[in-house]
Amino acid sequence: MAVRLRLMRMGKKKQPTYRIVAADARSPRDGRFIEIVGTYQPRVEPSVIKVDNAKAVHWLRHGAQPSERVKKLLEISGAWDAFKDGKSPEELAAAAAAEAEAAAAAVAATEETVSTGGES
Repeated sequence: MAVRLRLMRMGKKKQPTYRIVAADARSPRDGRFIEIVGTYQPRVEPSVIKVDNAKAVHWLRHGAQPSERVKKLLEISGAWDAFKDGKSPEELAAAAAAEAEAAAAAVAATEETVSTGGES
């Protein structure tokens, strides 16, 4: 089975949003897929690209071929560089978890400062 990473159109008429999916190359554009890898919202200014880099690298390592647009989106998100550098999906997942934890700590610190009235 040939797997492709490609865009699947979602959203209302004239207001597209896309899912980046791993799908069998023979299935239709909006048909069956294996796994959702990320999302792309081109109409928001600036466009929003959310990609699970660990999943993307996993599929690329297992031979999935990205479409031209998805390859460009993976380059923007950093997943393509991680794939070329040889990083494992586990390393990427651990880095993403650490980044999320640091962001949560920063938000908690900000909320604590706001609740105390800005006094240290």
